[in-house]
Amino acid sequence: MKAKYYSLIGLLFLVFSFQSCEDNDDVYVSSVQNFIWKGLNLYYLWQADVPNLANDRFANQTELNYFLYGYPVPEKLFNDLRVDKTIDRFSWIVDDYLELEGELQGNTNNNGVDFGLSYKDKASGSKEVIGWVRYIIPNSNASSKEIKRGDLFYGVNGTQLTIDNYKSLLFGSNNDYDLNLANYDGGAYTPNGKSIPLTKTSLAENPILINKVIVSGSHKIGYLMYNGFYSNYDTQLNEAFGFLKSQGITDLVLDLRYNGGGSVQSATRLASMITGSFTGQVFAKQQWNAKIQVKISSANSTNFFTDEVEFSPINSLNMTKVYILTTKSTASASELVINGLTPYINVIQVGDVTTGKNVGSITLYDSPTFGKNNRNPNHRYAMQPIVLKIVNSKGFGDYQSGLNPTYPQVEYINSLGSLGETSETLLSIAVTKITGVGRLKQPTSENNFDYLDDSKSNTILKNQMYLEKLPEGLANALK
Repeated sequence: MKAKYYSLIGLLFLVFSFQSCEDNDDVYVSSVQNFIWKGLNLYYLWQADVPNLANDRFANQTELNYFLYGYPVPEKLFNDLRVDKTIDRFSWIVDDYLELEGELQGNTNNNGVDFGLSYKDKASGSKEVIGWVRYIIPNSNASSKEIKRGDLFYGVNGTQLTIDNYKSLLFGSNNDYDLNLANYDGGAYTPNGKSIPLTKTSLAENPILINKVIVSGSHKIGYLMYNGFYSNYDTQLNEAFGFLKSQGITDLVLDLRYNGGGSVQSATRLASMITGSFTGQVFAKQQWNAKIQVKISSANSTNFFTDEVEFSPINSLNMTKVYILTTKSTASASELVINGLTPYINVIQVGDVTTGKNVGSITLYDSPTFGKNNRNPNHRYAMQPIVLKIVNSKGFGDYQSGLNPTYPQVEYINSLGSLGETSETLLSIAVTKITGVGRLKQPTSENNFDYLDDSKSNTILKNQMYLEKLPEGLANALK
């Protein structure tokens, strides 16, 4: 009798435990998965092209919940609700929006080595990867080590980098590793026995790496290397332009070769600093999905040239021509600057074809308006879906294959040169074109590598162009 009694108690315990788990799953579904579906249904640029995001896909919340129950992993739901990944290359989701918010302002877990990656010998079918240092971030762990621009590396902790392992070795959870260096000689990469111990720390990168004036004959050429559109540095960017203005520069070279993008607002301000003659005119226009486009005013979906930064006057240079240096790593907000300026001034692009990112995102939170206020306290999931395509004042924005340079020139690993020096290949081309003096430097093409990836593309930000917040009045219009 006692055995039956205890068996019944045990069975009831299991039933109630199972019910409790189901209730918890219901809460989980309604908070995270429900947020993902409703956020994408409303804002996703390609919402109309995803059958499971159709407005009439589910008759009621119960049917939606039944669908969502099949996705216990939020990331899988998010990815399955995206269009073909060849179309949408840039949407993503995070489980901790605090980390995302940090990266949107240039704060990363970083050892300070900004690098590119290429196939060691793609033609032979080799999977081996070689890395090369593009620059060292000031005040980082690497800045105190014997490593510099142009250094080559082949491995991490003695393991050769390959297309299968480089992400885990370089961008994994290990904050400490040794970078194994190599030499390039006669077409071969050879380990040189040197290893650099590096440690990742929380690092805030000031995107203004170099700001100087180059005097050549009657020309005073301003040179600005700008590596990220982070709005919390906009005031410092304005001050950098103030310096160039005070020096009476006659020409401007803007180096965006390693700039993967960022804030649309910062891009608009930068363009306004370069020009200064077009305040109030259209810099760029945003194209949202049909649901949003009918609710948003043209003024709230347009970015206008401005004359102020954080209530301070912009230091505009009134340039009618600008030289912009680019590579395959030049993306999103950098491309926006090029495309947005083209209808107004002469934009001379020197370098390689850009990434081709003509779409923008915004951070969506689990809140009544999908904004920061009243966020669900039970989790920290946030989405960064693509919500808009961006075009210039003439309506052009079809550069998904990249923007082609006026003067093509790729960077070669074995002849990088020092950034900011007129002997450096891309800058020397710009200076020669500006002054009409000198011969164009022809770099050694012995090592024409096949680009694979770079360090900025593997941060959470991933070459994003984003809005800082939802357009004014949009949340109320959608109620």
